[in-house]
Amino acid sequence: MARRKFEDVSPAASPSHTGTADGLPAVCRCIRACREKNGMEQKALALAVGVTANSVSNWENGRSRPDINLIPAICRVLEISPYELFGIAEPVQRISPQQQRLIDDYDKLSSSNKKVVDTLVEMLLAAQQEQDCPMLRVLMHYGRSLAAGTGDPTELEADAQPVYVYETPQTRRADSIFRVNGDSMQPMFRNGQEVLVQRLPDGTGLRFGETGAFIVGNETYIKQYEPDGLHSVNPDYPVMHFGDDDAVFLIGRVIGTIEPDSYAKQEDIDRYSLMHGDSAGI
Repeated sequence: MARRKFEDVSPAASPSHTGTADGLPAVCRCIRACREKNGMEQKALALAVGVTANSVSNWENGRSRPDINLIPAICRVLEISPYELFGIAEPVQRISPQQQRLIDDYDKLSSSNKKVVDTLVEMLLAAQQEQDCPMLRVLMHYGRSLAAGTGDPTELEADAQPVYVYETPQTRRADSIFRVNGDSMQPMFRNGQEVLVQRLPDGTGLRFGETGAFIVGNETYIKQYEPDGLHSVNPDYPVMHFGDDDAVFLIGRVIGTIEPDSYAKQEDIDRYSLMHGDSAGI
């Protein structure tokens, strides 16, 4: 689309004063051309729009312009659009032939059949809206970082806040989000990075070689679970060994990381909540 120019805002640059090759404004030249094309005398046009023949003559010679209230009548008599009258490019037709056919066919329906069509359209639009709406999942976001903090498992839930994330294969497996604190698991997990955790409340189900979130004594950790203890990826950290009397609690299995763009945008949350009637307290 050509960029419209706004440098000149004087009356001579407005559509109603657009000039033509012979120096006449487009509206004046158009009135004469269309009148003559229709084989109409100035008196006939004047009578049809309610003015004098002298007024029409003044329009056509550029001595005056039609009053804006006369524009609809002039266009009707000359069988042109206001766009043609002022020499303005007419907007592209928005209704396609197929759309117009549907409108025409709808108008032929009885009242009862129109209600059937209305109901069907509403159902299709609702189904389409639900299909277009991104799937979200509510996870519990824990303020407590893994590798630091008080380790009382009975107080863990006090740190949790529900958050919406976009549903992915990873988020479908998880139910919690924790933040990593420290470099013991680098380069697998960076300091400050957030990880998805699948809670294992019964303290079982984690297999050797998997990464888990643990509470040990008064600290929370993210470590690899091995037969001889909890291992760090960073070789600077020793293996954590435990005896039968040590208090070690399994929070859950670490599924992977979650990036900032995985958190749902507010507009998607609003759409999802509206459709599902569930705000999850957010």
